[in-house]
Amino acid sequence: MLSSTVWSQTNIRMTNPLMENIVKGYYNPASYQGSALSGHHHDIICGLNQQVSADSLHHYLVELDQFHTRHTYSDTVSDETGIGAARRWALKRMEQIRSERANRLSIGYLEFDYPGGLCGDGRKWKNVLAVLPGTDTANHQLVIIEAHLDTRCEDPCDINCLAAGMEDNGSGSALVLELTRVLSRYKFTHTLVFMLTIGEEQGLYGAKAMAKYCKDNNIAVKAVLNNDVVGGIRCGETSSPPGCDGEGTIDSTQLRIFSDGSFTAPHRSLARSINLFYQEKLTDVVQVPMTVSVMDQEDRTGRGGDHIPFRQEGYPSIRFTAANEHGDAHPDNDYQDRQHSVRDVLGVDHDGDGTLDEFYVDFNYLARNTVINGMAATLLASGPATPEFELLDEPAGLRVNITGNFAANYRVGVRSLQATNAFDAIYRSTSTSMVVPGLSANQFYRISVAAVDDNGVMSPFSGEILKKNQAATTTATQDPLDLKLDCSISGVPILLKGNEFELSCRPNPGPGYTTIVIRTSSHLAASPATIRITDVLGKVVREIPFELQPGKVNHTFDVKLDTGNYFYSLVKKGEVLDTKSLVIH
Repeated sequence: MLSSTVWSQTNIRMTNPLMENIVKGYYNPASYQGSALSGHHHDIICGLNQQVSADSLHHYLVELDQFHTRHTYSDTVSDETGIGAARRWALKRMEQIRSERANRLSIGYLEFDYPGGLCGDGRKWKNVLAVLPGTDTANHQLVIIEAHLDTRCEDPCDINCLAAGMEDNGSGSALVLELTRVLSRYKFTHTLVFMLTIGEEQGLYGAKAMAKYCKDNNIAVKAVLNNDVVGGIRCGETSSPPGCDGEGTIDSTQLRIFSDGSFTAPHRSLARSINLFYQEKLTDVVQVPMTVSVMDQEDRTGRGGDHIPFRQEGYPSIRFTAANEHGDAHPDNDYQDRQHSVRDVLGVDHDGDGTLDEFYVDFNYLARNTVINGMAATLLASGPATPEFELLDEPAGLRVNITGNFAANYRVGVRSLQATNAFDAIYRSTSTSMVVPGLSANQFYRISVAAVDDNGVMSPFSGEILKKNQAATTTATQDPLDLKLDCSISGVPILLKGNEFELSCRPNPGPGYTTIVIRTSSHLAASPATIRITDVLGKVVREIPFELQPGKVNHTFDVKLDTGNYFYSLVKKGEVLDTKSLVIH
């Protein structure tokens, strides 16, 4: 990777002066914070878990598929094909979300020049940004959620080939747009930046420009969450290690986090923190629990991504990537995988009837990854600062002294030299000074700390300090990670799944028919509602109007359908309350 001193991005500017002022912290927070908006992490994460929609992500991918190619050097004039049409579409979608959120978002481009790029000088380069101002300008910081919008085929400079890039990186782009839609319903202490970059496939150009812009303007960045290849579940023949178990294997319940491994730096600690965020805040409230795996590399072997330029400028940064990838992105004559090829498409129509029978992006898996990203951004943008500390070598053992950024509670993470990326132990204390429990004599340990505020939100763990412990220390009870959520009492303004209603069907898959059952609470008020059934392209194939009746627990509907994949939804007063998938064979 090139160092920041030789990057050649020039004339970096934001096209929207208001957005630029917000990114720099020059704004009045009261102008963007409605009194009815929740800023409590409990409401936000429970809302994320309910409001992130697999259907919405599917829709974004269908829209992105229409541009033929999103190659950075492709057409910027056409309204139908090329990177220009794609980024204008993304900007327009963000503007639509802005109008739905009382204009709380600020939308625009980060524009820059890049002479001498891999495929030539190019035109005016543009990242697409939506910025949600935080409530704190005294300690103004950014949390950046990013993905690259651009695509490529086998030849990195072929601007005419079909480069749909559905996994790489339509999946990450859809995730960013969906989080723009959902998270903009809430307010946060720190400013959220939703960014779609360009030039990733030719050398991380867009991310380098944003990292340089933040550095040159002394902008504090609390964390960067990069999303690249986050929607596929199938392993290819040549997938880059570490990861896949073998060609054709499927993994829909794991998400990998890559980060720089320098133990004194914040990046790997940020990855471990997000893993703990998930264990504590989400595992007990999601329908399908995931494994969040902290990987022992900054990226896959021989690969790179848009988190790296931010790390090079000193900003905490990580990369989310699916457990399985379909290829190593280095196509040669024998390459049959999809990544970096014309085969990276949404799916395949096996029987030629014009309807996709098999999808290469798993929308439900992508939705789960979107929730994990949104949870991480929420806790980072709402929680305390990482505490400052010193590690003292005393005769009684290693002592942690908190020296700055004081909080209600502290967590101390312990890793021996033999440890994997996970902590060997985590302890919680209200004291600013404690001897670390459970240590053996004459052993080296890596110690890091995190703060926990009065609302039960943890900061990212600090970088680690390595020291040799002199004496064995007494054992203590480890932190049970018990600062959990109860989404049954959330203030989310929609019906609560598992409380007000439950949507199901049996059999599923069904042999030409199924029975859809809506189980409601007995106190639900009378209201007209509809069961809406759509095909995989979103076309409505059946609508069944009915009346939600007080005191009636089960509403049952027998449905006959042609062979295929469907989605069935409960709709009330025009609002889709829940959607699930259905297969008829």
